Amino acid sequence: MSTETIPTASDAYADWARARREAVTAPQGALSLVLTHWSPAGAPPVDEAVAREGHPESALFTRLQRTDIESGLPQEGYRIWRQDSPAQLAFEDIERYPYDPAWVLDGRFELVDEQRVVPFEHIKDAGATRGLPVSGDLVFTVDGTEYRLNAFDTVYGGTAKLQLVFGDRTNGAETYGAGRFLFLDRPAESGELRPGDSIALTVDFNLATVPPCGFSNQMNCPLPPLQNRLPFLVRAGEKRVRFADGFAL
Repeated sequence: MSTETIPTASDAYADWARARREAVTAPQGALSLVLTHWSPAGAPPVDEAVAREGHPESALFTRLQRTDIESGLPQEGYRIWRQDSPAQLAFEDIERYPYDPAWVLDGRFELVDEQRVVPFEHIKDAGATRGLPVSGDLVFTVDGTEYRLNAFDTVYGGTAKLQLVFGDRTNGAETYGAGRFLFLDRPAESGELRPGDSIALTVDFNLATVPPCGFSNQMNCPLPPLQNRLPFLVRAGEKRVRFADGFAL
């Protein structure tokens, strides 16, 4: 008889938790972000040497772009990442619920007629919204009731994903107040699928995460739209970030 230990779902959850900690504390992890700067719409990007002024040589510099909400013009931005950031130094842990198989749900990804754009409010946009592409609905059942949520298309970890931005009754009391994220592998579509068709997928709320804005106040995270606010407690996945006493973002 083999003496090898067979990995369990809770073992996989522990591995995932360790990987999450490594990701957020990495040189370009959310805890390292100390500055996000946006130039005026249509203006040229800031020179890297200027952006780095006042920061050590070890700081990382990255560029990013977006469309200005008001004008529709391109906006150039940059970020500064430092592993000696106050958030890194004060970080203790990501609090999370114990693994619960009851929150591993059978669901489906239902295709829509055409590329749908859903307005998502972001935490730093003062109530304005940005349209994000939603190519289908994420559908699952809890306690006999079917829920249909908007998960938008994104790339996460170098692979195509569906990103669910959701809220539930734990927000503010037990979990991060602005909601949480859940990334799912985006199902591959065959040429035979038509609008209204669906593809089976698993919705594992044990893998729900605190958004990057829970680790750095320089992040601009999407907030759960009304249709993604679940009317019950989802006691699964990450709860909130724990920092040393006296520290606040």
